[in-house]
Amino acid sequence: MSATNQVLLGSGIILIVLLIVALLKKEQSEGLKTFLFWTMVFPIVFATTFLAMDTVIENQQSVTRGPVHWHADFLIYRCGQQVSLKDPRGLSNKIGTPVLHEHGDERVHVEGTVRALQDVSLGEFFEVVGGHLEAGHLVIPANEGPVEMEDGQTCSDGQPATLQAFLYQTENGVVTQRKLDDPGSYVLSPESTIPPGDCVIFECTPETKDRTDLICRFYKIAIDKGDVQYAR
Repeated sequence: MSATNQVLLGSGIILIVLLIVALLKKEQSEGLKTFLFWTMVFPIVFATTFLAMDTVIENQQSVTRGPVHWHADFLIYRCGQQVSLKDPRGLSNKIGTPVLHEHGDERVHVEGTVRALQDVSLGEFFEVVGGHLEAGHLVIPANEGPVEMEDGQTCSDGQPATLQAFLYQTENGVVTQRKLDDPGSYVLSPESTIPPGDCVIFECTPETKDRTDLICRFYKIAIDKGDVQYAR
């Protein structure tokens, strides 16, 4: 449990105990009233001050100097068939962590304070959602169970496949594409909208290539509308 949660839990327990005492003790002397008042005020003030200081320190120590809201889209294909992460469950409607997660929308969400840029790399994203990514190897949690893709894996035609990753980026309204040699170490572009936020394509296919024809939906829409220009 983090120090912040410990402070909140401890303060909450103290307040609950004091409230129970106040309710049970119907006839209270002035001294008891004063004691209960100040012992209730202290944990509230302490917790508020601690949270404020903790937020300031966290922002100062983070590489982003405060909370951010970044996005990147991704698509995953194995032998020509698209594979999606498992559907999120529960009230939070996400898989991953509060800072790094996915909402069942093929989109990486970075929401909060980022201490180090590698904390929001593609490799870290797949780890927090319950998968794994390294050069030539990708595991993702799907609804039917873990799906594994790696170099040498055969497709239905018996041909050995290669795991490849391609990155679409936008700068000054121009879209470019390049192949990622080490996708796990790639850190997402600090953008909230897509584009200019990244589009990452993973393909496990027998065809080794330098570029892909696959593209994320919002990138295709922006290119078709003329909002951005694709430098092919």
